[in-house]
Amino acid sequence: MRIGELSARTGASRRSLRYYEEQGLLVSERSSSGQRHYDEEHVHRVGLIRAFLAAGLSSGSIGELIPCMAANPGARVARRSLATMTREHARLTAAIDGLVAARSALDELVLINRAYLADLERPGT
Repeated sequence: MRIGELSARTGASRRSLRYYEEQGLLVSERSSSGQRHYDEEHVHRVGLIRAFLAAGLSSGSIGELIPCMAANPGARVARRSLATMTREHARLTAAIDGLVAARSALDELVLINRAYLADLERPGT
């Protein structure tokens, strides 16, 4: 498939796909006329890249994970990738824990506010 179809299937703009290639996150085959060609694995890869970027990983960190998305990256690369994965997992876990705590606090405020408004709306108050 060409870049336009990959863009349509993944929701990533053509510009983003070119950026992913510039950063080494995505590698396309090139036709003799220089057109980019992609396959189904690229659809999956772009989905992962977009999910990681949305979660706050840098393109550099994602680049360290990319080799482990393929078979047999080698021990040195796998160790470096594991360190990045572990670091990012801890960062995401802390962020999720913070979001859960904020949601719980907000839930409590919502209940308090609803009770307050219900009291105001009772006849005779």
